[in-house]
Amino acid sequence: MEVRSHLSNAPLSRHAMAYVLAGGRGSRLLELTDRRAKPAVYFGGKARIIDFALSNALNSGIRRIAVATQYKAHSLIRHLQHGWNFFRTERNESFDILPASQRVSEDMWYRGTADAIYQNIDIIASYQPKFIVVLAGDHVYKMDYELMLQQHVDQGADVTIGCLEAPLAEASAFGVMHVDEKDKIVHFLEKPKNPPSMPGKLDRALCSMGIYVFETRRLFDLLREDAADPKSSHDFGKDIIPKVVAGGRAVAHQFSRSCVRSNMEAEPYWRDVGTVDAYFEANLDLTGTVPDLDLYDTDWPIWTHSEVSPPAKFVHDEDDRRGQAVASLVCGGCMVSGANVRNSLLFPWVRVNSFAHVERAVLLPQVHVGRGARLTNVVIDRGVAIPEGLVVGEDPVEDVKRFRVSEKGVILITEPMIEKLGA
Repeated sequence: MEVRSHLSNAPLSRHAMAYVLAGGRGSRLLELTDRRAKPAVYFGGKARIIDFALSNALNSGIRRIAVATQYKAHSLIRHLQHGWNFFRTERNESFDILPASQRVSEDMWYRGTADAIYQNIDIIASYQPKFIVVLAGDHVYKMDYELMLQQHVDQGADVTIGCLEAPLAEASAFGVMHVDEKDKIVHFLEKPKNPPSMPGKLDRALCSMGIYVFETRRLFDLLREDAADPKSSHDFGKDIIPKVVAGGRAVAHQFSRSCVRSNMEAEPYWRDVGTVDAYFEANLDLTGTVPDLDLYDTDWPIWTHSEVSPPAKFVHDEDDRRGQAVASLVCGGCMVSGANVRNSLLFPWVRVNSFAHVERAVLLPQVHVGRGARLTNVVIDRGVAIPEGLVVGEDPVEDVKRFRVSEKGVILITEPMIEKLGA
């Protein structure tokens, strides 16, 4: 409690900076990340994936935020400029976009997650934050980081790691940890082939969420040591965290302690929407009567850039030509003109024309569905124009020839794929 008294009675979040790592491609999303980084991929009708980490920081009370970008960052940077430009320096707020810019060396981009912070130490230091909350920019969840900061200070940790329970079969994709009865991390393994199970839960593992809290001075010391090590890969999971676990005090923070839930949400919700199947399922989950993730929670809003657009429009009311959408989310600027939409999510400015049938579909902004088209189990990238009469999702053999089909049968359609149809 000594540190907290030194910081006055203000929430710890007011003395923290959130540093969001948003430079990765997310190659498992296939062609969805051909033109944009994974954090910039659209989600939930209006938002981008990165908006969840940023909204969590803002709602937690953090008013200094930095975002490190690298891979095909234009779409992401444009979104951040449009949607996150309301921070004011006169209120001791800041929002920095930090592209890899050869600041340390003319031939050096960000070499890893740790290096993406190390190269910007001078910028961080200029704000003098007491704490750094390191965040991944590519997960969907709601979390109050203030509670994690409190645990970090109360337990005198060198690093506090956000963690959640995951099925043992899926744990190889994460950093896996073993903790004692006081939440101290005894062992940490980065993406092990044979992940260890939790005591008493043989089918579960305790996995890192890629969320870390450090006292700023301690983090700078670790980053400088790491930068000077020629054998390091300059990554938090592979280098920084194992070093702290071995020689310092690393503490686990269970997601269930700080997960934000409305009355509609029965269980803590966290998703890595890093595959086409996971992305498709998470978006369509939102169309349920009682979805697992409540986007209508005004106590913990997901902030984003909201385009100026007219209301969604549904026209024609004939037996075989009725504009309607059932169990679907339809955003502003959309027009369902004599078409049938079911169990789908339509992003802004989508048009579905007469006699078309769309079911279990995620249509990104400005998709245009031609007359008489039938689309089932599809994700359609931004701006794609679906030809009249095109049928997708009814003939698996034909779908594989023309489009990208996932392991679970979700069909991804992009503009180059449609162009090849007419070649």
